[in-house]
Amino acid sequence: MKGLGGKVAIVTGGAASIGAAIVRSFVEAGARVVIADIDEAASLALARELGPNALAIPTDISKDASIEACIATTIKAFGRLDCLINNACLYLDRGLASTREEWHRALDVNLIGHVIMLRESLAELRKSRGSVVNIASVGGKFGQAGRALYPAAKAATLQLTRNQAVELAEFGIRVNSISPGWTWSQPIERATKGNRAKADRVAAQIHPLGRVGNAKEIADAVLFLCSDAAGFITGTDLAVDGGYSAVAGDGGHPITARLSE
Repeated sequence: MKGLGGKVAIVTGGAASIGAAIVRSFVEAGARVVIADIDEAASLALARELGPNALAIPTDISKDASIEACIATTIKAFGRLDCLINNACLYLDRGLASTREEWHRALDVNLIGHVIMLRESLAELRKSRGSVVNIASVGGKFGQAGRALYPAAKAATLQLTRNQAVELAEFGIRVNSISPGWTWSQPIERATKGNRAKADRVAAQIHPLGRVGNAKEIADAVLFLCSDAAGFITGTDLAVDGGYSAVAGDGGHPITARLSE
């Protein structure tokens, strides 16, 4: 991607699945990347795999002190910050049965932590006239029975992206979001016990392109939004969903349950 060589990115939740694909893609594009993930072992393993342009900084985005330490360590190590990718996610969700504690925990990770990451990154992003990509979801656009915490956070992410884009435009900072459809990643791998063919078969019922997405396809979209090619794009949501949103998803029925049948 044009213009990413030498830049510095932080990817929250960057140790596995979509996050790890984003980290790898940034490194391949010549950028230096911080893997900001609560899973220290997985973060360190990925950093070792990718070499000196990847740095693992164990980070709990539900803790302000951890976020502050992540930003400070990034600047000490790499001297700048150009791209913030808010990807960390918690899938805790029992719908209407969810407790107040579960609501607080889920929103802390899926929403509030991303807001604080941006707040604490802002001084450096202003220097670089950088780019922010918030990972939202098609789950934040349509209703679905049995869920509440995750889609509420993702819907809020879509609105916050627009607010942040308008507020930060005067500093040259672009803020966009990406809404993946079903993507071959840890949740779907677990649901299908690693059966990609089954995932594709079920996904084909609600994704016109007939399969689940690949993590690399989400990563490519992130890099595009951070690149010079997207220099006049801000405040928008890019649906990387195989056509899911074109057909209004699953019509409100919990089709995901079929993955584990």
